[in-house]
Amino acid sequence: MRGELSGATALVTGATAGIGRAVALRLAALGAEVVVHGRDARRGAEVVEEVSAAGTTARFVAADLAEADDVRRLAAEAGEVDVLVNNAGVYRFADTAGTTPEMFDVHMAINTRAPLLLVGRLAPGMAARGCGAIVNLSTIAAGVPARDAGAYGASKAALELLTRVWADEFGGRGVRVNAVRSGPVRTRGTSEMGEAALQAVARGTVLGRPAEPGEIAEAVVFLVSSRASCVTGAILEAGGGQPAFA
Repeated sequence: MRGELSGATALVTGATAGIGRAVALRLAALGAEVVVHGRDARRGAEVVEEVSAAGTTARFVAADLAEADDVRRLAAEAGEVDVLVNNAGVYRFADTAGTTPEMFDVHMAINTRAPLLLVGRLAPGMAARGCGAIVNLSTIAAGVPARDAGAYGASKAALELLTRVWADEFGGRGVRVNAVRSGPVRTRGTSEMGEAALQAVARGTVLGRPAEPGEIAEAVVFLVSSRASCVTGAILEAGGGQPAFA
């Protein structure tokens, strides 16, 4: 499949670590030029170097997705893109009483509003050119109640609904919009939970283990590729499976 995305430009948010980094490298391996988004210039440079080693070009754009103006600047600096992967996200855990307005707002700003602004700025260009693919990263907490993850799950549930709205809005003009709903994944971010906590969550899945970032990246790449040419408005489960009730 090498060369499948030759000539395409992809913007991947949160591409300096974890799932985003894995997605950026897979898209580069398929020939795409990658706009690497993140906040850490050093880590961004490392990903750009890795992408270049794969034989394609990349550039890093820093932006704070909690700030609407910075999201708009990111879209402007990215320019015309053929693929948009809204991967960047935040997750902070608290029960309802412990969820502050600031905590709720940052989840909605980064996990929901930033993708909304990026799609609003970039999808019309895709539609004008008659093709494009957008993939939003979601979570099993968007569809299954997760303790102390109300704000996180709500922000991603909103993103899933927007995924379907955008699929309808842009689908007639050649732009496909889908989401990947992941489960526990072994990343730099989840390592802060501690291994015991990560394994405890993973035991609640059929597979009984955390996913690796590359496994989720493969689901994203499938939805971007021509192999998913008739798939839009879909929420692809990549959460390790939900066990049956006893």
